[in-house]
Amino acid sequence: MKQLRLGVLAGLFAGAGVLSWAGARLWESFGSLPSVPLAAPIVLAAIAAILLATALSLRARLKAQRERRPGAKGVEPMMAARAVVFGQASALVAALVSGVYGGTGVYLLGSLDIPARRDQAIYAGFSVVAGIAVIAAALFLERVCRLPEDSDPSHPTDTGPAHA
Repeated sequence: MKQLRLGVLAGLFAGAGVLSWAGARLWESFGSLPSVPLAAPIVLAAIAAILLATALSLRARLKAQRERRPGAKGVEPMMAARAVVFGQASALVAALVSGVYGGTGVYLLGSLDIPARRDQAIYAGFSVVAGIAVIAAALFLERVCRLPEDSDPSHPTDTGPAHA
C-alpha cells in the first residue's frame, strides 16, 4: 500500500478550490449561489474524530502488543489495513471537499456585508479547517499502522548461501 503524499492532497485541494471558485462565479452570473450546508463542517469534524480515536486505539494496542503485556489484545493485520484504507480514502475526499468549500468561501469573501453570505463564508471556513483535521488524523493513523522496517536499505542483507 502506498503512503499518502502531502503534495497530492495539496494539489487536489488547490485544483478543487480553483474549480469551485470559478464555478461559483459562473453560477452567480446565472442566478443565486447554492448555500454551504451547516452540516459540512460537523460531518468532517466527526470523521476526523473517528479517525483520531481509531489511531489512538490502535497505537495503544500495538504498544501493549510490543511490550508483551499479559492480556494485551493484538491487532489483526487486516483490521489495520482496513483502517489505513479508510484513512486514506477519507483524506482524499476531505482534500476535495475542503477545496470545494475553500473556493466557494474565497468567492464569498467579496460579499461579507450581506449577513447570509457572511454565514456561508464562515461555514465554508470551518469546513476547510475540519477537512484539514481529517487529513491530519488520516496521516497520523497511517503513521501508527506503518510496519517497522525489516532492514536498513543502506545495508542490504546477503540472501545467498553462507560461505565458510
